[in-house]
Amino acid sequence: MTTHDLKQLLDAVRGGRVSVDDAVSQIPPPASADLGFATLDLHRHMRCGFPEVIFGEGKTAEWIDGAVRALAAAGQDAFVTRVNDAQSAHLTTAFPQAEQDRLARTFLLRSATERVTPVGLVQVVTAGTGDLPVAQEAVVTARVMGANADLIADVGVAGIHRVLRHRDKLNAADVVVVVAGMDGALPSVVGGLVDGPVIACPTSIGYGAAFGGLAALLTMLNSCSAGVAVVNIDAGFKAGYVAARMVRRMHLNK
Repeated sequence: MTTHDLKQLLDAVRGGRVSVDDAVSQIPPPASADLGFATLDLHRHMRCGFPEVIFGEGKTAEWIDGAVRALAAAGQDAFVTRVNDAQSAHLTTAFPQAEQDRLARTFLLRSATERVTPVGLVQVVTAGTGDLPVAQEAVVTARVMGANADLIADVGVAGIHRVLRHRDKLNAADVVVVVAGMDGALPSVVGGLVDGPVIACPTSIGYGAAFGGLAALLTMLNSCSAGVAVVNIDAGFKAGYVAARMVRRMHLNK
């Protein structure tokens, strides 16, 4: 709300055209919430379409609890990623109504009054079963952000016929997220099969020379398939987030 908008609203209250309660409901919340251990961005949902997401790794359960409560008090959804077992146990007790996915290591407390209708399709594909935690994080994130999302698991290039069986599903998707470790070759293959964007997500799965996902990252960055873009190692959240924003822009701008 600009200064001009605020002046108009106050003039309307003074003139009796708008009640005090209605005026209060029109004033946006503060731009941030200072919790001492964190400063939450309460205007991110207005700028970017979704509230600030809490990265759970390295935080105490009490810090996450406080951030969730502050977002809920502001009427915003609270989405937490990389939730470990101890944090999960605390959050389960504190917020029994929330949704948790232990494979994806995510937590979601719905507080916003408006529900987003999911659109489009993000198809998440894994090269191996070991990539599932990162892939599930992408699936959950895409759904939370307002896109439909499905998962195809364990179709790596060591058995190329496995991914070829899913060509119809891949081509039906608006965006394909490919999650792979070891040699990281699957995104290039998928990129050569579909006419939509492919987001490649390397994982830290692999033996020593995989260097904790660095080998897969470099393979994906050097993909010869022109439609492949790459996010960071194990960044299932980022892959799902970007994919969902692309899908929603595609469908809501039609």
